[in-house]
Amino acid sequence: MASINKVGHVVLNVADVATSVAFYTQVLGMEVMRLRDGNAAFLSFGTQHHDIALFKATEGAERGGLGLNHIAFQVAGDETELRQLYGRLVAYGAKVDFTTDHGMTRSVYFFDPDGNRLEIFCETMETEAGREYMRAGVNLNNRDYKPEPILAEVERAVSVA
Repeated sequence: MASINKVGHVVLNVADVATSVAFYTQVLGMEVMRLRDGNAAFLSFGTQHHDIALFKATEGAERGGLGLNHIAFQVAGDETELRQLYGRLVAYGAKVDFTTDHGMTRSVYFFDPDGNRLEIFCETMETEAGREYMRAGVNLNNRDYKPEPILAEVERAVSVA
């Protein structure tokens, strides 16, 4: 059965990307893997392509509007398991935001019942190759990727009050 392996990375909306990059690199010792036009940065603790991404929050965002963008969960396995979990989401009726091929990963973005955006992904490269790919500055957002979900029965837990 398909299962989640670990939390893969966290993406935060921040007021000022440069200020946040300085904090995460100088205080936490992270390495900048990629900066994107002053509106995004991808940082690593050195063992994977990125552990934290920082995205510029929308103009006028206040504290509380800043913060979490999404949480990513690494799939234990490859694209087959990703498609199985995608099928589980579809069968459950979860709202899928989009699918994308990031190059070093393939991903499905969706919302939990409270509207929190989550991502499930599978790695497509070994760790060091993924780190080099991130550094290379290639397109990390191929929305033409449209995996076919593998559908299965989903039992919904029903609580009786």
